[in-house]
Amino acid sequence: MAASATMGALNPLLGKLSQLLGEEYKKLTGVRKQAAFLKAELSAMKALLDTMELMDNIHPSAKNWRDHIREMSYDMENCIDDFIHDIEGAREKKGFVRKMAQRLRRLGRRHQIASRIEDLKVLAVEANARRERYKIDECINSSPGIVVVDPRIPALYKEAAGLVGIDGPKEELVSLLMDSEKKLKVLSIVGFGGLGKTTLAKQVYDEVGAQFTCKAFFSVSQRPDVKTLLSGLQKEFGMGDTSHAYELQGIIDRLREHLKHERYLIIVDDLWDQSAWNTIRCAFPDNANGSRVIVTTRLDDVAATACLSDRACIYSMKPLKEQDSRRLFFSRVFGPENVCPPQFTEISAQILKKCGGLPLAIITIASLLASREARPLSEWESIMNSLGAKSATKPTLEEMRGILDLSYMHLPVYLRPCFLYLGMYPEDREIEKDDLVLQWIAEGFVCSFHGADLDDVGKSYFNELVNRSMIQPGRTSYGEVLSCTVHDMMLDLILCKSAEDNFISVAYNYEDVARLHSSEYMVRRLSLQSGVAGATSETPATSMSQVRSYARFEESQYTPPLSQFKYLRVLAFDFPSCLRTTVDLTAISHLFLLRYLKVSSYLSVVALPTEIQGLVHLQTLMVHCKVTQSFPLDISCLVNLFHLELPMDVGLPEGIKKMKSLCTLRCWDMSKSSLEDIKGLGELTNLKELYLSTHYIKCLTLEQEDALVSSIGMLRDLKRLEINWERGCSDPDSQLDSLHDPPFRLQELYLHNWEFRRVPKWIGELCCLRILNLRVLRMSSDEVGVLGELPTLVYVSLHVSDVSQEKVVVGMGLFPVLEEFSFGSDEDVTAYLSFEAGAMPKLQRLELTSSWTEWRGAAPVGMECLPCLQHIDVWHSYNSKKNRKDVRAEVESAFKSAASLQPRHPSVTVH
Repeated sequence: MAASATMGALNPLLGKLSQLLGEEYKKLTGVRKQAAFLKAELSAMKALLDTMELMDNIHPSAKNWRDHIREMSYDMENCIDDFIHDIEGAREKKGFVRKMAQRLRRLGRRHQIASRIEDLKVLAVEANARRERYKIDECINSSPGIVVVDPRIPALYKEAAGLVGIDGPKEELVSLLMDSEKKLKVLSIVGFGGLGKTTLAKQVYDEVGAQFTCKAFFSVSQRPDVKTLLSGLQKEFGMGDTSHAYELQGIIDRLREHLKHERYLIIVDDLWDQSAWNTIRCAFPDNANGSRVIVTTRLDDVAATACLSDRACIYSMKPLKEQDSRRLFFSRVFGPENVCPPQFTEISAQILKKCGGLPLAIITIASLLASREARPLSEWESIMNSLGAKSATKPTLEEMRGILDLSYMHLPVYLRPCFLYLGMYPEDREIEKDDLVLQWIAEGFVCSFHGADLDDVGKSYFNELVNRSMIQPGRTSYGEVLSCTVHDMMLDLILCKSAEDNFISVAYNYEDVARLHSSEYMVRRLSLQSGVAGATSETPATSMSQVRSYARFEESQYTPPLSQFKYLRVLAFDFPSCLRTTVDLTAISHLFLLRYLKVSSYLSVVALPTEIQGLVHLQTLMVHCKVTQSFPLDISCLVNLFHLELPMDVGLPEGIKKMKSLCTLRCWDMSKSSLEDIKGLGELTNLKELYLSTHYIKCLTLEQEDALVSSIGMLRDLKRLEINWERGCSDPDSQLDSLHDPPFRLQELYLHNWEFRRVPKWIGELCCLRILNLRVLRMSSDEVGVLGELPTLVYVSLHVSDVSQEKVVVGMGLFPVLEEFSFGSDEDVTAYLSFEAGAMPKLQRLELTSSWTEWRGAAPVGMECLPCLQHIDVWHSYNSKKNRKDVRAEVESAFKSAASLQPRHPSVTVH
């Protein structure tokens, strides 16, 4: 059961109490009795807490009680973890003398834990008593919530003249709506809260509304009563007496009958739920009168659901461009002159950067700054500082806050802790999806149902946050989002919510650290985001003993000893690549609950303990730097380790064949690996990703290479393989040239500097391959055909050293889904490569890399046959007597002439 943002560790705690009631612990009768009592008490509380978690506003007394239960759940789970660790440790000891000595030493320890569990019983009883004494259930049941003004209402009455950047989108939507199509057409406007979807929809509504005989504009909200909504729609259409208590189906039937002969325009604003739309759409008949429906939503999947037919389309709202942002901001702050005084130029740019092109944010902040240009610059600076994450606990933008709160409250309960966890990262940081998902898993935020892989479930959580526009996609790879960023306004919300629920504590300076030490609550998750000075490792840290996640992003004088973090699950050091420091991790062997450890600091070194086999729960170990001493020799004892990135100067660990749980393995210096351990790779049958490299010019012996290839052939579930060391085609043949049994599920294959004489035949057997990076000496049209018949290739990078022997034609029907093609050689590829009509029908980007003495003066034959081409990149180096500018101009002219024949007129860039 997953941990929660507002209930803390209550769910996993109940799971562990159930574990104590199982067969494994049946001899511990006293503990089982106490566990049963605790479980009953906490389960009774959980039922009410589940209700509270779905409420937008709760009574202060109820919130205070909930917060107390949350903190208590963390402490209780820590106690139970201590007890289970104690029992498991005793079971592992062998030998009569050692067992007796261990038992005697543990008597005092067991008494302490028994006493603590007894204290927990008292706390649980007191919590339930407080619930009855303060009538918490009545507070929940009678709470009417707080009624606030709908923040979308002002958008409906904005004058078009005062709107900046809306003309283009409005014209585009009007064009999409007012075509000659007579059948019903649905258009979805989708985008992040605050982008102006409602404003845009209302402007379109006003522009074209007169051309429809029947029209309506209504908002749905987060938790709609569909029956009430459709009853209101009847009233807006003037359908006579609507006070009669019709059933939902009757209301739908009446609306369909009323609209049957009308040409209607209906705006369904702020739709949050697919099921609500599936009901609402039943009221809109397709009457072949040219009727139109516009849906606005923040959610991609809802937009897609609303637009299932071929007479529907999705319009994605984008943030304002920089120029439009400035126009909107200046016109509202400085009046009709629209001129920014020089002293406010820099700070205006900083404020606009924080607004991120969101019209709502720009307008709201501009309203705070209007007529302040004559006041001191310090007042502007004060308002700007209130927008940053560092001042998140002092919100000033109530309208913006209301819109963001709507997005947060609509998140499913299981997504809320995942979303809040983004507050561990600094502002403007690009966050890697894989890292984030592994941290969520380590913290217990991800649950697996029906045997689903936790990594896959976590990635679906990430995608859902992207689809809901809660995070902004960063790097993408052919439809997959690989990283994300968090808008400053959203980070402000995250840190405010985190402060309310004691979820994350962030320190930017020593004053923040001191504040945390004196906090009412224990610190549960700690992020040091600046070089905190003025504190030392001797600083009292009683409030830090319960930390579950600890992340550092800068070198700091404040370095609390890791031994204080007894209950740590996640430990991350993400330093700037230019920083040279030593990260001392010698104390981590005592962190028996540690699940995730990553050190990312290219120029730094890390000191690890000599033994880490006590980290029995460790799932992820990634050390992207060098080590100061030998790597722990007992790492192969970690049976729960799934993801391993070895330090840069370390080979495969001894006994790696025992690490059968590994799914990801990265080794940066294979030359330091023994033959036996290279052979052992073949026994890691759960491996899905394998990255192998060597330092500098080092390489493997032929015997090591053959052992490696043999091992790769045994990895049946491998999806990503990357081998990165130089191997010329003139070297003795390796078994990789003729691999008999390749991993058929392979999706990504990178063989960067490994040159083959010809294209290996086994690559043509990889029917799941999506991405290929390959170097060969020579290649024929037939070999291109073998690659081109692979059905799922979206990216191919080929380097052919010798293109003088034969020419290559990319034939019709080859590479059916390829989107990007990179082709390079040390010679002139323009005469070597040509395309037939029907080849690469979905290619969007073509990259050509060449070197030549005398260029033949033309682009590759058949480039005009690539119908979807959008970008052409040409990289060339030459050894010619001609002037560099002249050669560049010739190349550019030839490729632009070819591009002019293209239906999409692709851009051409010559490097």
